[in-house]
Amino acid sequence: MTSPTPPPAYSPALGWLLAVPALLGTLISLVLPTVQTIWLSLQSGGVMRESSYVGMSNYTELLGEGDFWRALGFTLSLTVIPLLVAVVVGPLLALALDRAGTWPRRAGRVVLSLAVVTFSPVAVAGAWMQGLRQDASGLVALAEGLREPATAPGTLRLVVAAATFGVVCALAVITFLPALRGGTAGPATFAVGALVALATVAVGLQAFSIGLVLTRGGPQRSTETLAGLQYHYAFRLAEFGPGAAVAALTGVILGVLGIVATVIAVATRLRLSVTPRTATPTGPLGPPAAHDGSGPPHRGTPGVAGVAVGVVALVVVVAVALLCAWPWADGVLASPDTPAGDLRAQVNTWVPALAGALVSVGVAYLAALGIGGLRPLGRGSEWLLLAFAPWLFVGPGPLGVANWQNIRNLGLIDSLPALIPPLLVSVPALFVLTLLCKGLAERTDRDFFGGVFLPSLPMAGVLTGAVTLVNAHDLLWPMLVVQNPALFTAPVAQVNQLSGFNTSVPDIGAATPLLVVAVALAALVAAQLLYLDRLAITTNDSRVRTRAA
Repeated sequence: MTSPTPPPAYSPALGWLLAVPALLGTLISLVLPTVQTIWLSLQSGGVMRESSYVGMSNYTELLGEGDFWRALGFTLSLTVIPLLVAVVVGPLLALALDRAGTWPRRAGRVVLSLAVVTFSPVAVAGAWMQGLRQDASGLVALAEGLREPATAPGTLRLVVAAATFGVVCALAVITFLPALRGGTAGPATFAVGALVALATVAVGLQAFSIGLVLTRGGPQRSTETLAGLQYHYAFRLAEFGPGAAVAALTGVILGVLGIVATVIAVATRLRLSVTPRTATPTGPLGPPAAHDGSGPPHRGTPGVAGVAVGVVALVVVVAVALLCAWPWADGVLASPDTPAGDLRAQVNTWVPALAGALVSVGVAYLAALGIGGLRPLGRGSEWLLLAFAPWLFVGPGPLGVANWQNIRNLGLIDSLPALIPPLLVSVPALFVLTLLCKGLAERTDRDFFGGVFLPSLPMAGVLTGAVTLVNAHDLLWPMLVVQNPALFTAPVAQVNQLSGFNTSVPDIGAATPLLVVAVALAALVAAQLLYLDRLAITTNDSRVRTRAA
């Protein structure tokens, strides 16, 4: 009798080779701009006059006069309510849906997907601004609140909380549901909760679009965020030194958060895995099914009470999200045809966004296959993520001054290539894909191609779509590199229409056109039902719990 052919062996050297593009991309598009930002922060001058070395004086003035501390305090205050939504409302809804069984859980995934694909910071802020301008019913007090320095910060916090409730809750639920397969309130759930909290704070620290549209940092700079302060110095006053100093200080905070998040994930041996398509039906509220000890534990079918709790929780959250999103929905229904919605603006928006996503996620995927799948350092290979950790949460803002200078030196200002995001590797995608490849490599007895590459490929596609959406809805980078209206992206065209004394009705739906929403929603729903619903997040101390297919 012929013995089965063993799966082909892959050398750890191949793992190092696959990681090389990500290492080079990190060096070129993250490390060097970071060093350049620090160097610029030690100089005075900018575009209008010659630069000169001034040492730490920019930091001394910035920290001594209190501008940085005021902006930091206000920016952190904007994250408080979204943070509570992410670590309280999101996991509670995920727990209710998980206990409710298959169809409520999947229904929740489908419904919440709409909040993800339709969220555009500029469009949401534009809708609120239009409602406040018209003193719409229920918004009169908010409109008055934004006009006074004493009340503007608190009012903007409420607007940001309402505008982001749906998308924050949806992303939190999508993240916590796989963690609950490791056991309710288990180690994986707590580790994921810490990562979600760090990510929420990090994203909030880089808030720019909503504040710029609604208040432009006013009145009397009372609502100025860190990103707004950096933009004010570097691009309004053309003082690169103070602007780069704000960017550097913000980068330090984000770097610390990224390192802490990476250490948590690696130290708890967090991993992602894909469960089989057919599994024993589960539900925590029903009686436990028999278990013979040969596989992971599973639970019985959910009871009526569990289903009712899950459905009611979903209905309540969706109702709150719809109420908070009413200005946006009303604005979309009333949107006229404007330059922001024409074909040229859509090409400027989506072609560079997709190109940037394909490159950055593609490079990250190769490195994840090498680090997580081929394990060049053996059991501790995921510690290699520490080399990328300082930039885990860094967006285009903290590196914006240096990258703008580089684009200007290349003569690419006001060109379509300049609209491509200047990041050659998506570190968040690298982080997620490495944990997935690690989990697949540890749980499969098949070869690398069939056991790691093919099962992880759909996640690379999901992340490519996610990064495309993020790139397309970004305002800061395209606003910096193009001044020609023919090259405006949809968010930039919307802001241009909302700025100054322009009183025409903006096209709120331009950033999320119906065709894009339909395609993105169909793709995300398919991914949710066929792939994401099968993911499980575990640690060394937790096991995958099977559930209904």
